[in-house]
Amino acid sequence: MFPIEYFIGLMLIGICAGFASGLLGIGGGFLIVPLQYFLLKYIGVEPDLAILISFGTSLAIIIPTSLSGAYRHTRTMDNIIKPGIRLGIFGIIGGAIGGFAASMMPSRALEIIFGCLLLFITVNNIISINKEREEARIPFNLVTTGVIGVLVGFSSGLLGVGGGIFLIAILTALLGFSMIEAIGTSSIFICLTAIGGFLSYVVSGWGVSTFPYSIGYVSLINFALIACFSVPFASLGAKFAHRIPQKKLKIVFSLLVLYMALKMLGILP
Repeated sequence: MFPIEYFIGLMLIGICAGFASGLLGIGGGFLIVPLQYFLLKYIGVEPDLAILISFGTSLAIIIPTSLSGAYRHTRTMDNIIKPGIRLGIFGIIGGAIGGFAASMMPSRALEIIFGCLLLFITVNNIISINKEREEARIPFNLVTTGVIGVLVGFSSGLLGVGGGIFLIAILTALLGFSMIEAIGTSSIFICLTAIGGFLSYVVSGWGVSTFPYSIGYVSLINFALIACFSVPFASLGAKFAHRIPQKKLKIVFSLLVLYMALKMLGILP
């Protein structure tokens, strides 16, 4: 039913997204979503269905992938567990709301939203590229935890990403976290946040999705092949993250996000 290059593409997505997830604490959704989307369109899936499958399946993959990276990070930074779980609990709520909202919006609108947010994050990282740690601009209390968790969770469910891209930018720019602390905290957060979004895509796509071997908008074939490679490579990426200077991590993070932003906005082919 599917061409052999489709399966090869899924395996390569798993390797790239898994390593990026562990290295940058982002869940890998910013790679899994657009790459799956382009691959699905390549085999003839309609864009509106392709984007929702990409979002829903991405969130399913992010759960075990980010868990693998989070485990590796907590072995060297036990101070990230508490803030990561607190943010994640609120993130589940936002993720579920965002997932349902996505099923009601046209695919091109979601692509533009996704691209603009990634572009904003790139600019923020470039501005602070030489700063190892920003001064905290807002207190990290229950109120800010709830607001940040729900908003980032909403973007996670809406755009099929773990939310790590947005959370890392907030933690480093507003809450005074170092890059490596933000990456570790984000890994824990997205484990939980992705659950809410994933469930909403299963429910909203139940009896609607026409893609073979899927549960709602979650493709079982895509999930199995990508996760099989992303989970071990996430652990490997997390190991490397603690050996690379933070400035270099920011540069890598910014370049990857900029590329995907331009791709989703249609500026790059």
